[in-house]
Amino acid sequence: MSIRPFAISVPDEVLADLRERLARTRWPEQLPGAGWDYGANLDYIRELCDYWANGYDWRLHEGHLNRYPGFLAEVDGVDLHFWHITSGNPSAIPLLLVHGWPGSIFEFYFIIDRLVHPEAHGNSAADAFDLVIPALPGFGFGGKPRERGWGISRIAAAFHTLMTRELGYRRYGVQGGDWGGIISAKMASAYPESVIGAHLNFLFVQPPPNPTEEDRKHIAARDAFQANETGYSLTQGTKPDSLTLAQSDSPAGLAAWVVEKFHTWGDVGSNIEDTFSKDVLLTNLMFYWAPNSVASSARIYYEARRDPAGFVYPRVEVPTGVAVFPREPWRVPRHWAEQRFNIVHWTEMPRGGHFAALEQPALLASDIIAFFRKLRTG
Repeated sequence: MSIRPFAISVPDEVLADLRERLARTRWPEQLPGAGWDYGANLDYIRELCDYWANGYDWRLHEGHLNRYPGFLAEVDGVDLHFWHITSGNPSAIPLLLVHGWPGSIFEFYFIIDRLVHPEAHGNSAADAFDLVIPALPGFGFGGKPRERGWGISRIAAAFHTLMTRELGYRRYGVQGGDWGGIISAKMASAYPESVIGAHLNFLFVQPPPNPTEEDRKHIAARDAFQANETGYSLTQGTKPDSLTLAQSDSPAGLAAWVVEKFHTWGDVGSNIEDTFSKDVLLTNLMFYWAPNSVASSARIYYEARRDPAGFVYPRVEVPTGVAVFPREPWRVPRHWAEQRFNIVHWTEMPRGGHFAALEQPALLASDIIAFFRKLRTG
């Protein structure tokens, strides 16, 4: 086995350099009253970056992150960084939690205890999970791919190897949103003999061949969103290195690019900090800034565009549960999902958006427990 312990530890000089770069930021002008219409609200990003330089305590959060056992395992030539948290319950289901962009393993921080020790949160100890939470290759503090080809299919294969060969789990569940939802679905399709069930809060599905009038409304809304809100994906999917050179040099530029997505995709209302505190936003950003993984993480878009098998595969017959959060920009109707998945559980949530594990950890954890409870009982 190639597994060895790993704790997140950012050198002091990296933190000093970060503060110096923030202090030297050359800020552009923004049109009066522009708000978030043109992209990031520069007044808010300046406020956030001032706190990043002068108030944010990385060492405090680094200590919190290292509460959970961290490891590295070399799989397919890349060191995968992951948390592995066990419940001590012999009936616990091994569960792989997969994040997306612009997230990190930190997305799952607030649901870990709810899943590992459900009895402490109003559920039964029999609902426990043993969690494996890996960083996507090239993301965060893990290794960076040094060759082309790390699309969805290869990531799914690497995570399956991590769960089976490295950790010794014969059967396991998967859960994810954003890229994590896409990768989890691919794993359910490619490894049905190992995947017990897939719980998703993001689905990549197409409308039915003969859409109804209601379907056409969903299609129109989807197309409008694609036209107005997905320039980031086209850039990262075609010329990522032209963009990430600037973001690797400017923490303020990185903050603007990432935080705008939290504002646009999250259930934030009129104030982003009603949902995401500055400390939450900055801790997530540190997974990109501190290990200089901005470029290697963005390339997932480039590689995925060149991996059609990551999106096109036979209908998934593994039992699938879906949590639909109302502010999820890519939400789809159930009958669309049933074309491609064996849907046995479907929950329409009362609130929450794209970053469900951060926004609504209690709701998401409860739904994960409810879905897998059905599979535990047969």
